[in-house]
Amino acid sequence: MTKPCILCCAITGSVPTKADNPAVPTTVSEQIESSHAAVEAGASIIHAHVRNDDETPSSDPEKFALLKEGLEKHCPGVIIQFSTGGRSGAGKTRGGMLSLAPDMASLSVGSNNFPSRVYENPPDLVDWLTSEMRTHKVVPEVEAFDLSHILQAIRLHENDRLYGKLYVQFVLGVKNAMPVDRAVFDFYVQLMQDRAPDGEWCAAGIGAGQMIVNEWAIAAGGHTRAGLEDNVRLDRNSLAPSNAALIARAAELCEKYERPVATPAQARGILGLRPAA
Repeated sequence: MTKPCILCCAITGSVPTKADNPAVPTTVSEQIESSHAAVEAGASIIHAHVRNDDETPSSDPEKFALLKEGLEKHCPGVIIQFSTGGRSGAGKTRGGMLSLAPDMASLSVGSNNFPSRVYENPPDLVDWLTSEMRTHKVVPEVEAFDLSHILQAIRLHENDRLYGKLYVQFVLGVKNAMPVDRAVFDFYVQLMQDRAPDGEWCAAGIGAGQMIVNEWAIAAGGHTRAGLEDNVRLDRNSLAPSNAALIARAAELCEKYERPVATPAQARGILGLRPAA
């Protein structure tokens, strides 16, 4: 298989803190440094959240602006993907940074259960987020926590509601949502091949499922995500020393399956993104 594999690094997220792993980058300067190392290890997409000074989640557009500026300077060409996830804010505050026109942004198109709450993505908010992404020419990465989210993403794309090329990420392993299950994963892959053959897909595993899902996705010809947002450990006994270490592990799996790791320029071509500024 010669198709390059896009490695996305989810550097921070909204949940893990330095108490969970001191390597979690929570300040903008730490995020830029961690991203630079991850790009050198093979990441071509940086999936980014921002935090307040006390490490709590934030949707502050000013912090996103500083992060975007730093990534463009220190990781030239890397694909910048901002999170519009619900843990960082409520309502339209979740998309307040889209006017900064990152290359991509995450998008949830339906609701589901999370470990201790309902992850709410009501239709009117989804409509607004997709509209903002179209206005600012931001390509969504649809985060699918459930089968219905994949089907909804395909419908939205067919109806010209999503800007750019269809890109769906299967998220497996969130408690109370879809588990790390090979039969489910295989069904999702086949569904994309049957219903959206011109789209691209990625897969992310949470916690101990990260490396498992990385391998499944790479072997099946898709793309994959790793990073401290989803998993703070290398194994049962060891904390991950960095985001770069988790990306390097995924890159080793690419070598195992004889797939080249996509450069940022190659990833932009695969996803139909504009060239880097």
